[in-house]
Amino acid sequence: MKLEQILEKLNTIEKTSFSKILDSILTTRPKNAREIDRLLLNYSDKNLRSLDSNLFSKVFELINDEYSQCLNEQIGASVSQLDILLDILIKDGNCIMSREWLGDLYKKKIKKLKDKIRNLDKQISGKDITEVDARTRDFIIYKKCVETAYKNDISNNQDAKITNDEKTILNTLASNFDLSQEEVKLLNYSVLPIEKLSIDEIIELLKNAGIILYSKKYLEIYIPDEFIRLLRVYRNKEVADKYLRRILRLLKDPEVNLIAKQHDIDRKFSRREKIKSIINDGIGIRNILKFDIHKPGITLTDKKKRVNELVDKGLSLEHLKGTTLDSKIDSLINYFNEIEKDEKVGISIEGYKTLLLDLQSILPKSKQFVQKEFEIQTDEVMDASLLLEYNLKPRDILEILDDSDIKAFCQEKNISIRGNELMNILNSYKDSQNIELENYADIAFRNVNALKENGIKIKEADLGLKFEELTRMIFIELGLHVDEDLRKTLSTKKDKMDILLSIGEKEVILIECKSVKETGYNKFSSVSRQIKSYKNVLEKSGYRVMKSLLIAPEFTDDFVNDVEMDYDLNLSLIEASTLLGITRAFKENKKLKEFPYMLLMKDVLIHEERIIKALNK
Repeated sequence: MKLEQILEKLNTIEKTSFSKILDSILTTRPKNAREIDRLLLNYSDKNLRSLDSNLFSKVFELINDEYSQCLNEQIGASVSQLDILLDILIKDGNCIMSREWLGDLYKKKIKKLKDKIRNLDKQISGKDITEVDARTRDFIIYKKCVETAYKNDISNNQDAKITNDEKTILNTLASNFDLSQEEVKLLNYSVLPIEKLSIDEIIELLKNAGIILYSKKYLEIYIPDEFIRLLRVYRNKEVADKYLRRILRLLKDPEVNLIAKQHDIDRKFSRREKIKSIINDGIGIRNILKFDIHKPGITLTDKKKRVNELVDKGLSLEHLKGTTLDSKIDSLINYFNEIEKDEKVGISIEGYKTLLLDLQSILPKSKQFVQKEFEIQTDEVMDASLLLEYNLKPRDILEILDDSDIKAFCQEKNISIRGNELMNILNSYKDSQNIELENYADIAFRNVNALKENGIKIKEADLGLKFEELTRMIFIELGLHVDEDLRKTLSTKKDKMDILLSIGEKEVILIECKSVKETGYNKFSSVSRQIKSYKNVLEKSGYRVMKSLLIAPEFTDDFVNDVEMDYDLNLSLIEASTLLGITRAFKENKKLKEFPYMLLMKDVLIHEERIIKALNK
């Protein structure tokens, strides 16, 4: 769940701990201080708790880096077993929990951890590193380093602890030994004492550290998506579990067995159990693709070839950027982290609801799988709205099912099992028009990979026309008169207008659409000539252009400034995501049958929050 949505659920007092941390960052004048000042310019009360949730979350976005640093300092200075709690909080499906549920998960984690530590101690205690296999040798060396880091303070007459600097060194050692997070945790706590905390101590600790938000009214714990991404970095977890699962599903059985062998996972487990163990043990995607899936002696070229194959054929993405193996893996990790921020569902919401109903009907155990895999407390788990709050999309749900169940579902629903079965299922539940509108911003950005991820197949050469078509559709949904007859009549080979809105007798709004791959649209001179030329055509035919609108993915500051200086152009700018947000707000407003176009007449750059506030008055 996004920070803005969570803030809507909290009262002013419940935001106090979080706002205090943000206030302390703002007093240090962070790098985006000027932009924050501009954002808060019209607010006399600078108390963050009194801001609306949208503005509050925008302030947070601008101090994201400083907040990350603050988190690291808080975590580093806190109790040793905080990493146990973090592993619970960053797991898919744990972003919303009751206080009792977190307490239960914590108790289970501690018990399981102690049992595993006893087994590990039996494996390595009293062993000589010259007489054991390479894996056991790495365990022994790492544990001795932890002992040194923890106990060296005693000789200086200080409390035993591991400092942040020492943690950094241990992390580097663990990475080079290819140790999983679970292995690191077991070795660490075979040395460090585990002091079990009460649930109230846990909540207070996490709240004051800025790791969670807590509602006393509902006794619920919230970890915003924005926090989870920062916390994963601290735990050296490169991608969410659901994306690691996506890669593991593509691997051949011998490759999964190689990972299991490397990390002491029972190879007698079923494929499903092995994949679950790999995820739960926190084995990193980088080390899996770089080391674990490859047989000893394989060449670097063959490693690159296998990674490319997984991406090109398995994920159906364009070729990975980068020439080195590490840069290719970086590119894949960046891709997964970008699509995680994407709010699009992949199919329409109605399609998601129907899919969940069909899964329960055809595969009754699917509900149990979802509840157990994602540790979701409620029994009403097969609810599309609830799952989206947990940032779990249709593909994430399908990917926890066994291959045999997927095949059975396809056969029952007469869905093709040729090619990628999961994508075939998703395609069968799609409403193409709704899906394209959901992906409107990515179409504007000509983001081919993101569109493929959501099952949209449009040639790159056709994206410009598709962007125009969807923009036209959006203005129709806003209840405005898109005058296609007039546009076709007045357009020439030289002057082909994109969209005309008729708003009165011989009065029109002229709309130009620009889809661009680069970040920020900045071609002011060419677009101003184009719009002025269209205006001349319209005015010669006796029409008055009341306003010109330019729709693009986003605009540079220089472009906005150029528009402000050109008084004759009478142009306003709307980013694609803003237009989509305005449309959603308008559709939710049951009072208005037609969008009040005068709201688009004032600003140079149209701001979504201002328009939505005006709509809701």
